[in-house]
Amino acid sequence: MTSELSTPRLAALASAPPAPPQAEAPGRCELCAEPLHDTHRHLLDMEKGEPLCACGACTVLFDDQAAGGRHYRLVPDGRRELTGFHLDGPLWAGLGVPVDLAFFSVAETGEVTARYPSPAGALHAAVHADSWRRLAEANPVLAGLRPDVEALVVHRARGASEHWILPVDDCYRLTALLREHWTGFAGGDAVWDRIGAFFEEMRGEQ
Repeated sequence: MTSELSTPRLAALASAPPAPPQAEAPGRCELCAEPLHDTHRHLLDMEKGEPLCACGACTVLFDDQAAGGRHYRLVPDGRRELTGFHLDGPLWAGLGVPVDLAFFSVAETGEVTARYPSPAGALHAAVHADSWRRLAEANPVLAGLRPDVEALVVHRARGASEHWILPVDDCYRLTALLREHWTGFAGGDAVWDRIGAFFEEMRGEQ
């Protein structure tokens, strides 16, 4: 288990009040430097594990999964709330996550990584293969999880019972939101209000 360092790129994905137009430089594609629209897609830099902002042309170019080779992968823009998802106490305990909010991504190698908040910042840990296999057997929808660019998000905190498949850029944005607003040992009411608003936003964008 290791602590992840905050990066300016992930912090930029967090929700924040808009800056005055004169104070904000126009965004540009991080591959070809073309100006970006307010709504744009992201590519995952597989070597650095960072999302990159992409213009429309680069989005089309990398829509073919083979186009980016081992370096870039287009992050999907679909969001799915999972109804009827089975995750009882023993299955959750087997995943080894000590808190009730986490997201799980699967690498092309099959390795599963959990990421979750803590008072020390965002942490990540490998998930035992047998534990993930049992969860996937109970929830066949996980077989369609796209390696590296989608994640299973579980929100069980404060009586919630939400399970989602989200693009990893949304997950990074959630991580940045937690880093920015987490206070004390349990996070504080303000951060949980923002987490609730985040999932409401996801529900509106399905």
